[in-house]
Amino acid sequence: MRGARAMTTEFWTMGGGRPTSDDPSVFDGVQMAVQAEQLGYDGIVWVDSQNLAADCYVSMALAAHATSRIQLGTGVTNSYTRHPAITASAIASIQAESRGRAHMGIGRGDSALAHLGLAPHGVGEFEQYLIQLQAYLRGDEVQFGETDVEALGLADTPQASRIYYMAQMGPKVPVDVAATGPRVIQAAARHADRVSFNLGADVDRTRWGMEVAREAREEAGLDPEIPFAAYIPLAVHDDPEQAMRIGAGQVSLFARFSSMYGTVIGPASDQQARVLTDIHDHYDMHGHGRPGSAQAGVIPTEFERSFGVFGPPDYCVQRLGELIETGVDRFIFRGSPLDPSDPDSESSVRFAQEVIPQLKGS
Repeated sequence: MRGARAMTTEFWTMGGGRPTSDDPSVFDGVQMAVQAEQLGYDGIVWVDSQNLAADCYVSMALAAHATSRIQLGTGVTNSYTRHPAITASAIASIQAESRGRAHMGIGRGDSALAHLGLAPHGVGEFEQYLIQLQAYLRGDEVQFGETDVEALGLADTPQASRIYYMAQMGPKVPVDVAATGPRVIQAAARHADRVSFNLGADVDRTRWGMEVAREAREEAGLDPEIPFAAYIPLAVHDDPEQAMRIGAGQVSLFARFSSMYGTVIGPASDQQARVLTDIHDHYDMHGHGRPGSAQAGVIPTEFERSFGVFGPPDYCVQRLGELIETGVDRFIFRGSPLDPSDPDSESSVRFAQEVIPQLKGS
């Protein structure tokens, strides 16, 4: 592992669903945050996908008052559906309400844009958004592009954009980019506070992503070292076959980013490349993240086992330990739901109780 930066490994989970519910049979997003905190998770993120899930910022605001320790974030928002000033204001408000526990995870957009009939935001536009978002979060001015406010004929108008109350909201919110391809990794390395890989649990692919990021930072005249995280499909079960059943939908969701436009991204064997291409060719957004989807059905067991982490606690410790050795210091898991009514929820509970304690401090 390069560098002398001390590492404390963090383990995050994903929330979802409605922020709160009067129906006792519905385990809502706030309850998920409370349980995640009680189990010992370091953070919880909410997807920002307006057609598929309730508003992530509402969930975080409510969770901020129901918890005291766990970090709260977007996992992830995108650079299209909200102006960067709106995104910065929203997450800064969570920072204030949570007393400094907010986290901004962002990508180019996937399901949020697909359900609006749109492809992911272009990399160039994404990078400009990222630059502006960071400026707003620092409380800096952002210059206007083309404007037409002068048409109002006012005595005076703003000459640039700035969030004037940002200094009152607490420490600057860290920005973390979810990245798979080299161009997004490079943009993240230049402008974000952390790079989070959607490359699966493959050590070689993770090392490749890290080198792309470090080279981009060196070329930009920056310290090559930057914190790295990884989104990992994972399920804990003594029977590996049952663990893979729980995680089947997760693998297709995350693996898709490595072949989103039909071209395989990053290092891959011939067999891996064939599977990634099959996932792309069969991907049905109506089955996004679901184990019974068409895309999940084309994934062979060997690929699922290598891309995700599925098995007993000791096996999970071994696989994640290998990634920690590369320099990953945060994991974000789309595991089984933290919902006691779901029989698969035991996977996330066992991970917290039997895996995290063994890996903390690795």
